[in-house]
Amino acid sequence: MKRELLLIGVGAGDPDWVTLEAVRAIKSLDVLFVVLKEDELDDLVEARRVVVERHREEPVRTVELRDPPRPWRTAPDYDAAVARWRALRLEQWSAAVDAHLGDGEVGGFLVWGDPSLYESTLAIATELVRSCGVDGREIGLRVLPGISSVLALAARHRIPLNRQGRAVQVSPARLLRHGMPADVDDVVVMLDGRQTFVHIDPAGLDLYWGAYLGTPDEILISGDLAEVRDEVLSTRAEAAARKGWMFDTYLLRRR
Repeated sequence: MKRELLLIGVGAGDPDWVTLEAVRAIKSLDVLFVVLKEDELDDLVEARRVVVERHREEPVRTVELRDPPRPWRTAPDYDAAVARWRALRLEQWSAAVDAHLGDGEVGGFLVWGDPSLYESTLAIATELVRSCGVDGREIGLRVLPGISSVLALAARHRIPLNRQGRAVQVSPARLLRHGMPADVDDVVVMLDGRQTFVHIDPAGLDLYWGAYLGTPDEILISGDLAEVRDEVLSTRAEAAARKGWMFDTYLLRRR
């Protein structure tokens, strides 16, 4: 019997931000593959446990995967470092699925936010499924969408993500190190560990910032970039020191 692998988007933080489709998927799992990221803290592990317990009555067989180190923060060749990390992930995940997912069984990964947005899980799972088909033990792949931090950010600030007739760009912070794109008025910035917004010319820009979206620790700050950037810096630093980790994103909007 054919095996099946599910990538289940579980939202940005609130265990209620899980679709009915995702709830059915969580209940259907025979095996849950849990990726423990480098230096992952107890509250992130607990958040994942709460999601499962909120939506499933019986325990699920769990296989833990210790994530390879992420060297690209210091690697001279970013693209090569990411490619090597993905290759290590693929090797580890393929071995785990081969060993623990039996014929006719359903396995799954819980993916924070949405599996299709700034998430490597889908690319690796696609390659895993492709390679498994070569040896005759095929695996079906299903992707279940979730509420991303981008959509949560707009909802929490009570703003539309796009403005009439205008484009929205979703960008990693490293692409904004030279400033806002000249032809885009709304940019959602992801993965900003260096607070790139501080180095961008603030003239005519508003900032909508959110951290720990959907959790009891949620923080929201918005306003003229020139006026609120120092507040965001200090608030972010204090929260990161208190919790030991930081999940944040923001929208830069040209007035």
